[in-house]
Amino acid sequence: MRRLARTTAALAALALLAAGGGSSSASTPHGRSSGTAAAARFKACLVTDTGGIDDRSFNQLSWQGMRGAAATRPRKIKVTFLESTSTADYARNIDAFIAQKCGIIVTVGFLTASATEAAAKAHPKRKFAIVDCSYRSGCLFGTKVRNIDQLVFSTVQDGFLGGYLAAGMSKTGVVATYGGENFGTVTIYMDGFWDGVRYYNSRHHTHVRVLGWNEKTQKGVFLGSFTDISAGRRIANTFINEGADVIFPVAGGAGLGTAEAIKTANASGKSVSIEWADTDGCLTAAMYCKYFLTSVTKGIAEAVKTVVLAAARGSFRRAYIGTLANGGVALAPYHDFAGKIPAVLKAEITKVRSQIESGKIVPATKSPV
Repeated sequence: MRRLARTTAALAALALLAAGGGSSSASTPHGRSSGTAAAARFKACLVTDTGGIDDRSFNQLSWQGMRGAAATRPRKIKVTFLESTSTADYARNIDAFIAQKCGIIVTVGFLTASATEAAAKAHPKRKFAIVDCSYRSGCLFGTKVRNIDQLVFSTVQDGFLGGYLAAGMSKTGVVATYGGENFGTVTIYMDGFWDGVRYYNSRHHTHVRVLGWNEKTQKGVFLGSFTDISAGRRIANTFINEGADVIFPVAGGAGLGTAEAIKTANASGKSVSIEWADTDGCLTAAMYCKYFLTSVTKGIAEAVKTVVLAAARGSFRRAYIGTLANGGVALAPYHDFAGKIPAVLKAEITKVRSQIESGKIVPATKSPV
């Protein structure tokens, strides 16, 4: 989905995710740049999107994966990044890394697709990987370029689990979801969530409603932004006023406004929770952890780590799809809700997960990965 711009200054002051912080940085013509120490035989290079390296999302997780690869083989692999501050920086940063003879160049998100594809075509002997983008999803297009490893995630699967859980925990019989932008990487989450609620209804003969999205019609609510916290707050208040007691924003930093609205609603005596997208919300927005029922996550760090290690070994894939079966997507731990979710519902979630992994349940989506 999207790519996140920076969140509030307060969030920027929080610690980076475990392996994502602590690098030195210096000003460059195209944004910040950073690298690990000393010489190495293989250089892996990351080009962020405009959200910045500490965006609490795709960029930060991708950098965590890069650093994880370097930590695994510290004498073999050196990693570095260039931070894009505008869309015009994508091509310039990629070109800078080509000039540096990087062993692999990893780019983050669909907005970098055009620049990545153009560079890969112009330099067929260079290795590239792109996070959350593929030819099948339409993010990359035209004649397939064989030197781009596409890292994508079947979030319809863990989105389904999130929807099932939301339906099982709802006391009002109303839950909600919304997106930042109407992109396939957003709606695939919403498809899964909607389908999971419907499946819960079919198994329990309940009638939990989903506000904000309909998988069959592909119609729903979008903010038009991944950074507008005020909009995230407004739509959450609307949903809460309509009875929703679990809300799933697929809207990046804008979802923080929903977390704020839920905090306020709970302070006034209501009982409302949130499910976060992409990352474990209790790690990326810890001040709201008590309101996070769970998070529907992508294994971006592990995917990037894996592709860098493979490239350093001289091997190269051309498509990676993260699934429940391979650990590429998952529900995060329940954290503060661990003791509040009934044991029977936890067991059902485990069973549904196994059935998705085996192919017995196939969540519906119109957003190919």
